[in-house]
Amino acid sequence: MANLDYEYLAGLVRKAQQGDSNAFAELYAATYQKQYRYSYKYMQDEYLAQDALQETYVTALKNIRTLKNPDLFIAWLNQINFRICYDMQRKQRHEVMDEDTSNYYYGELASHEKPEDEVIKVDSKNFILKQVMTLPLTESQVILMRYYQRLTLEEIGKNLDISLSTVKRHLKSGRMHLNKLLQDMQ
Repeated sequence: MANLDYEYLAGLVRKAQQGDSNAFAELYAATYQKQYRYSYKYMQDEYLAQDALQETYVTALKNIRTLKNPDLFIAWLNQINFRICYDMQRKQRHEVMDEDTSNYYYGELASHEKPEDEVIKVDSKNFILKQVMTLPLTESQVILMRYYQRLTLEEIGKNLDISLSTVKRHLKSGRMHLNKLLQDMQ
């Protein structure tokens, strides 16, 4: 469904909030393709994207009654999808880092850095990621897609369904907010 009828979706949300499972199924049918494309672009893996999509809709179903404004269903769903993808990717990175660390201690990794330098690097990355996540949603999405996933500005715009100039604006304001956050901490 390329152009969504937001009024119609809001009506479905109201029905789903009252327990109508058919209404939620229709919401799913109207939105899952775009949510899957976003998950796939973020996760870069078909199976992880499917897992993220499933978790997104399970979370949405469990929490649909908490959505105060049914007109904002798409934005709310986008936010859920983003947070789930982010959490899944972060968890996946930690698992990879744990494997790398255990290999290091067993002598399987040839690294010229001292272990304490590795720890400082990992702590710095985690700290910056936490600060990025405190930014407004679109700014954090754009920064993560640009600097962590290394997507082009055009790819980011396509994934978020926003114009190139909007991507640039969010990237600039996100960097400014992040700089201010980091400077305030010094």
